[in-house]
Amino acid sequence: MSFRSFALLTALLSASTSTQADDFVPLFKGDGLGDFELVKVAPETLSYKDGEIRMTGTSNGYFATKQSYKSYTMKFDFMYERPEGLTDDSKFPGNSGFLFNIETPHAVWPKCIEFQLMNREVGKIYPMKGAKFDGTWDEAAYKKAIKPVGQWNTMEVTSKDGTVACSLNGTQVATGKSPVPDHGPFGWQSEGAPMRFKNLLVKTLD
Repeated sequence: MSFRSFALLTALLSASTSTQADDFVPLFKGDGLGDFELVKVAPETLSYKDGEIRMTGTSNGYFATKQSYKSYTMKFDFMYERPEGLTDDSKFPGNSGFLFNIETPHAVWPKCIEFQLMNREVGKIYPMKGAKFDGTWDEAAYKKAIKPVGQWNTMEVTSKDGTVACSLNGTQVATGKSPVPDHGPFGWQSEGAPMRFKNLLVKTLD
């Protein structure tokens, strides 16, 4: 299937669900941490404040949903804390990732598929530990969509009928098909940079 066909599919999925925004369910409640499994992440390196999950990045691991997902639209906001004195965003080494279709039991790193959150290549596709995914990353679209370090970005991922599409701030940056594994929990990496997440929302499409 061509990149244009994937784009059309994503547009159709968005149009069919956009009128039901209240169908999105928040993934965390209360203190924002008890709803997740912490995988090789020290509890003291995560905190919850003002509706945000904040990570120091000093642990290499991830926090993951306890529920598994296969057909869904998932969206969340993320932001790297801007280092003092940063003058060139292209050289910022901030690293993280959105993991999906995680095969349990959890491990660092698990068999899954990753949409990169590293600031230099947000949305780039990485099948991990033997996972498979026939996908394409649009680097030019990413460069147009990414916001400066220290500002909030929104990632949205739609998975349905064996196809997956990823957008950044409303611009599609990656598409793919035939993921293996084809379902599993979501995870967000802690990997060397202070960052924040908020508005983690999911809508099931089954």
